Amino acid sequence: MTRPTELPAVEPVELGPSECRDLLSEGVVGRVALCTARGPQIIPVNYVVDGASVVFRTSPYGVLGQAATDARIAFEVDEIDAEAQSGWSVVASGRGTRIEDEIELGTLRAFRDPRPWAGGSRLLYVRLAWDELTGRRVGRHR
Repeated sequence: MTRPTELPAVEPVELGPSECRDLLSEGVVGRVALCTARGPQIIPVNYVVDGASVVFRTSPYGVLGQAATDARIAFEVDEIDAEAQSGWSVVASGRGTRIEDEIELGTLRAFRDPRPWAGGSRLLYVRLAWDELTGRRVGRHR
């Protein structure tokens, strides 16, 4: 494997809220970070952005179903280009809540369903309504 040509480093750039939301909205897979009794966990999920929140599906009996609801969690999505030595990352954080309202669930299922790639039953919908949305772009430029 060849190493990319070394380019001059530049300072990271903080992203504004609208750019963070735009980048977050473009993604399909991200990672949920949460604290559990066994320590920190980071779990990949398929997701959608719904208003000012991230929605994902999980099993009610798994780590996310047990620890991500009624708890403060974080969600991260990023894109890295190793050859260009650049990338960006967006982090949303807030309280995870179960979506249980049948009308809201029906709307999500009809128009914005985050369809999991992982097998198994993922019937629990979790919403992370962010109270903090941050991002940064890093990289080297020619």
